Amino acid sequence: MQLEYFHMIDRIVDLKVDEKTIVVEALVPKESTIFEGHFPGYPLMPGVLLIESMAQASGFLLLGVLKFERMPILAAVKEGKVRGSVFPGDLMSIEASLTYEGSGYAMTEAKIRVGGKLRANSALTFTLIPFPNADMRGYMTKVAERVSFPQQVVSP
Repeated sequence: MQLEYFHMIDRIVDLKVDEKTIVVEALVPKESTIFEGHFPGYPLMPGVLLIESMAQASGFLLLGVLKFERMPILAAVKEGKVRGSVFPGDLMSIEASLTYEGSGYAMTEAKIRVGGKLRANSALTFTLIPFPNADMRGYMTKVAERVSFPQQVVSP
């Protein structure tokens, strides 16, 4: 995980396009400038970054389901709940499932667990757009490779 670059996902553990589910892992770095202010002497992963982690996991699920033909953009967060603290050094397991896709948008439900214990969950809505340009699609392809996105899912 590279917080300063908003790279919230380290690797895809399991992507089941037919079942519309994904599991990813993210190791919260032990040190980051974010923890200097959140909070001195008691570093916690900010709730907004937990939401972003769930959104990125959901985004990779959508890229798989859509075969990299459209790009998901986070549009709404509903029922976002932080149920426990996430600390530097914690390994987050993030699960997401697709609940709706059509009419140019998609909805997912996502959960973060640490050591099997639920730490956060949310219902997320995404707008689905064509990739705005070849550079953006190329960048997303490189990010997908970095997180071990199954290449057989990506359309040519």
